[in-house]
Amino acid sequence: MNTHLSPEQRRKEHFAWYWYDFGNSAYAAVVLLAIYSAYFKGTVVGGAEGTRLWGIAVGIAMLVVAVTSPILGAIADFSAAKKRFLFFFSALTWVFTALLFFVRQGDILMGMFFFILAEIGYRSSQVFYNALLPEIATADEIARVSGNGWALGSLGGILCLVMILPPILLFKDAGDLPVRASFVFTAVFFFLASIPLLRNVPERRNAQTLPEGENYLQVGFRRIFGTLRKIRHFRQFGRFILAFLIYNDGILMALDFAAIIGAVLFGMDQTQLILFMILVQATSVAGAWVFGILGERHGFRKALVWSLWLMILAVGFMLVTQTLWQFFLVGALAGLALTGVQSLSRAMISVLAPEGQSAEFYGFFSIAGRTSSFIGPTIYGLLAAGAAHYFERQGYTALLAEQAGQRVAIASVIVFLLVGLVLLLRVDEEAGREEAKNAAAVVDL
Repeated sequence: MNTHLSPEQRRKEHFAWYWYDFGNSAYAAVVLLAIYSAYFKGTVVGGAEGTRLWGIAVGIAMLVVAVTSPILGAIADFSAAKKRFLFFFSALTWVFTALLFFVRQGDILMGMFFFILAEIGYRSSQVFYNALLPEIATADEIARVSGNGWALGSLGGILCLVMILPPILLFKDAGDLPVRASFVFTAVFFFLASIPLLRNVPERRNAQTLPEGENYLQVGFRRIFGTLRKIRHFRQFGRFILAFLIYNDGILMALDFAAIIGAVLFGMDQTQLILFMILVQATSVAGAWVFGILGERHGFRKALVWSLWLMILAVGFMLVTQTLWQFFLVGALAGLALTGVQSLSRAMISVLAPEGQSAEFYGFFSIAGRTSSFIGPTIYGLLAAGAAHYFERQGYTALLAEQAGQRVAIASVIVFLLVGLVLLLRVDEEAGREEAKNAAAVVDL
């Protein structure tokens, strides 16, 4: 962070960073949450097979990002190219989100291919977006700036959905055209919201020269292994990352399949799904604000535990929910918890990372979050489809079998969240703060 900046310039960079979250949250709200996931499952594919293929598509995208992130992160660090990579992967998302317009019923391979590329762009760009946080905020500001980003991002998702809803309501006779047009609108929305960050936040690090005889692949893995060796001296950070790897998969499973759950279990149409996701996004804004305050007053780990318990409660209620209005209540509760979990997880790094090494630890956090993130969504899709086929063989109708399969998969979300919570309880935030303060005594490996 450049501490010589004026308060006005710092605020300008903070808001530019927030606006990017405002835009990429619109992608998440439309493509992952409210519209494309349900459209792909129900219209493009249909039946339990749609759930399985959606899980596989999400898993493939996550796996690609997990493999490429360390290499690309090393290239960006050495060549001072975080913003260039951010632009490239953002553009990948803008282009292939817009191309989803051409995906119609039966276009399964095209629908998977375009989505996978858009999702790779979305997830990869977040690596470089998060890496800019320590450069625009001081250690004391990181938690607040991170929480503000989540909150404003949720507002972006709400606004995009609100703008998309009227055409879908007014032009129902146009078939799937308003739904497909929403993908083009979302791509433009994301692009426009990205401009302030791309224009107003400079690349502050100087480019480095590769060590003689090494390539970026070697540098990438050397940096990761070096960070892993260093983490041995930061026990609480290591414990937190292990917990995060597991409960984060549960969060991703809930997010990636929320629209499919609503469509299968309650027969929600596109309008109802949009209204549902607007509600989830609205309570997410409140969640970011409330849990940010709780984190500052009672400690980030304690507030994170509370938000995870709330999420487990919401998913548990989802298992027994029988009516649509009850599902809306569950969504509101989940939204409140979701952003708390996500923003507090990012804030935890600010207190567990040693001073002067926050960028490295944030980079490892971003990469670690993607190394396992393909597992949960893939398991969900396979479980839901496999269980549905099993129940159909037992004499269930196709619809009842698919609904039963969804409930089996929902139960697996609780398992991921509970295991992650148990591991998180082993994290001592105060001890972690002390480890970070004493980092000067650690040998720099």
